[in-house]
Amino acid sequence: MIEIMGVVNVTPDSFSDGGEHADPDDAVAHGLALRDAGATILDVGGESTRPGAQPVGSEEERRRVLPVVERLAAAGAVVSIDTYRADVAADAVRAGASIVNDVSGGLADDGMLAAVAATEATLVIGHWRGPSADMYARASYDDIVAETTDELAARTAAAGEAGIPAGRLVLDPGIGFAKAGERNWELLRGLERIVRIGPPVLVGTSRKRFLAGAIGDDASRDRRDLATAVTSVLAQQAGAWGVRVHDVAATRDALAVLDAWEGAR
Repeated sequence: MIEIMGVVNVTPDSFSDGGEHADPDDAVAHGLALRDAGATILDVGGESTRPGAQPVGSEEERRRVLPVVERLAAAGAVVSIDTYRADVAADAVRAGASIVNDVSGGLADDGMLAAVAATEATLVIGHWRGPSADMYARASYDDIVAETTDELAARTAAAGEAGIPAGRLVLDPGIGFAKAGERNWELLRGLERIVRIGPPVLVGTSRKRFLAGAIGDDASRDRRDLATAVTSVLAQQAGAWGVRVHDVAATRDALAVLDAWEGAR
């Protein structure tokens, strides 16, 4: 079964669960519950990256995430820090994070690659074309699979030049980031081409708006979680290393069914 990265948002404004776990105690309890439900990695984020979201600044981001990272790591969890800021990433690794999940792939902060290279952490390189506030203004592609693949390959090369070995890299095609509606499905259909770049691939579709295009614009959160679980199965079949989800139990069960099916075959 692939890695299941559970989302721990320590934010008041994330698109699907903003404010639910903004208190550190609540965030830690939620993270441990996700681990109990089957998450192998806990991804702690202190700034929303939903479309149109505004940045909060390094000081506030650190205030939100560092106590949560430290406590989850002390509890034995594998912790990822969801940040595009080099200073936050470095502090989070010192607090116990072993993965830096940068949705910008090192483009938002030119110190990120060097900061991660100076640690032993793994870097998740997200495909990115600009900040959340105006990402859709950059969502123009002639061939979304080819362009995303080429841009991720370029960031992989840049990480290597900065001193991060290939064994410490993961690629994320950035579903929903500067990609609208049907283009996300088109990219997912080409996921095997991204897998062929080399590093492991993480897929994050959880509860995202494009899912509603398949199941109905009025789809509830529970229905989007079911849709997410289906995409998790398809991601594993396409060769993904991991999936990033809010509802860990649904994805765990869907992947277990896939494993049983393939074992029977």
